[in-house]
Amino acid sequence: MGTAKEKSNLHRFIQYYKPHKKVLFFDLLFAFLMSMIDLVFPVFSKEIVNVSIPSGNIQSLLNLSFVMIGLYIVRSFFAYYVGYWGHVMGARIEYDMRKTLFNHLQTLSYRFFTEMKTGQIMSRLVGDLREISEVSHHAPEDLFISSVMILGSFFILIFINVPLTIVVYIIVAVLAFFAVQQRRAMRSSFRNVRKRHAEINEQLETSISGIQLTQSLSNEDLEIEKFDDVNTEYRESWKTAYRVLGSFQAGTGFLTGLLNVTVLGFGGFFVFKQIITMGDLVMYLLFSNIMMQPIRRLIQFVQQFESGIAGFNRFCEIMDEKPEITDKPHAIELQNAHDADIDFTDVDFCYEKDTHQVLNHFSLHIPSGETLALVGPSGVGKTTISNLLLRFYDVNDGVITIKNTPIQDYKLKSLRENIGIVQQDVIVFWGSIFENILYGKPDATHEEVLQAAKRANIHEFIQSLPHGYDTYVGERGVKLSGGQKQRLSIARAFLKNPPILILDEATSSLDTVTEAMIQSSIHLLSKKRTTIIIAHRLSTIQHAHKIVVMTDEGIEEMGTHNELLAKKGRYYSLYNAQYKGYIPS
Repeated sequence: MGTAKEKSNLHRFIQYYKPHKKVLFFDLLFAFLMSMIDLVFPVFSKEIVNVSIPSGNIQSLLNLSFVMIGLYIVRSFFAYYVGYWGHVMGARIEYDMRKTLFNHLQTLSYRFFTEMKTGQIMSRLVGDLREISEVSHHAPEDLFISSVMILGSFFILIFINVPLTIVVYIIVAVLAFFAVQQRRAMRSSFRNVRKRHAEINEQLETSISGIQLTQSLSNEDLEIEKFDDVNTEYRESWKTAYRVLGSFQAGTGFLTGLLNVTVLGFGGFFVFKQIITMGDLVMYLLFSNIMMQPIRRLIQFVQQFESGIAGFNRFCEIMDEKPEITDKPHAIELQNAHDADIDFTDVDFCYEKDTHQVLNHFSLHIPSGETLALVGPSGVGKTTISNLLLRFYDVNDGVITIKNTPIQDYKLKSLRENIGIVQQDVIVFWGSIFENILYGKPDATHEEVLQAAKRANIHEFIQSLPHGYDTYVGERGVKLSGGQKQRLSIARAFLKNPPILILDEATSSLDTVTEAMIQSSIHLLSKKRTTIIIAHRLSTIQHAHKIVVMTDEGIEEMGTHNELLAKKGRYYSLYNAQYKGYIPS
């Protein structure tokens, strides 16, 4: 590894072996013993060629042969452990990394997910870590076995003939230098492959999730073209990587061939000059062949390592992401939130630095147990208010308090446990209807789920389905209508039963009849809790204790439904536009 960052990542990689030290120890021990058995074989061969055969000692030949057979039987057990438990260790490390990465993703702020594409995250969570599994198994084993066998061969060969050994190891040194030089190009090419792989995942996820829109607009050819573009770039990235790999393999292949020829040529010359015996040459050739095994393993390891470490570096990039929203060192629990006033005091907020200020010196008081409605055109900050209250983002200036305590002083988990939200864009997970409602309160009983569904006016619909609550809703709830998904989301809110409730266009997907049916349920849900309703359809907010009319300038009007109509201002215009066909100025 070259840079300080790469060295740091390598150190982090090594830390993942700690929980598996026992498996690693025996993996390396048995790999060492396998290497010792491999090194013994040429010594026995020399004894047979130099002594047993010339002397006609059949007993000695048989004894040595049986000993070697016994050693190779033992070696097979060692090989089983290394092959099986070594890969199991790699799979466990992969599991640990994937678990660590997924857990870390759960802590990252909402902004991270708005800027990082889903396909990119999936690629790092699955594909990149799969490469790491192989490296984590083979890295210690290959390095250890190769070191033992190369050093062991060197010390044995040096006793046979020093000049020949020096020549051989000069070639080995050149081979090692060549491999190191090629690493930089391989690292860059494999990093590019991982990047293009992530782009394919990203395009695939986008295309599949939007297949309904694609087909409705007859844009299949456009999607095919877009996918072909990223697929071509992926192919070209592998083409570049294979070009580098080809150069690497060609160079190492030439040098290993040169090594064999050198041993045979110089060894034959030394036998001719009677410097070494034929048995010595046989042993030398066998040791050279044994020495080539670790060299080939190292060559293969370099290829595998560069591919795997490119994935690990991408893994580290996400692990190095720090959540913007965190708990203070001495954050407290939010308790008795049913009696909690909510206050926005002189709040400033924009989503990106030096961009449009969504909220500017915004102040609002929401009394405990009351229902407050926010109305106004899109883009004036209504949904932003709910995002700030949930601490998906923190304010740039000003303060938001619950029970006169800044929300940053509460533990994030505690704050969000006390707030329920029903959004316009309903998230429905793959699974059954029952599981999707249960998501609002994972430890709820079966009866509680049924009660929540009844109060959300979706129970009868669910019962009409062939499999009832066990009906699977499909990917992102494609088997449900928009209104059914909204009611399912409202059922979750009933189940969670939070002290503070946010309804963000909660009835936007409901038809007029269903909306009227569910208004009573929402009204019931809002009782004895602080409720914020964000709505365009004014029919859903007429019961609110206070209605806040927002514009780009902030709060323009505030009052009850009747008070605002009597003012004949902005709210009056919006009301007439919806119910009498007037267009507000």
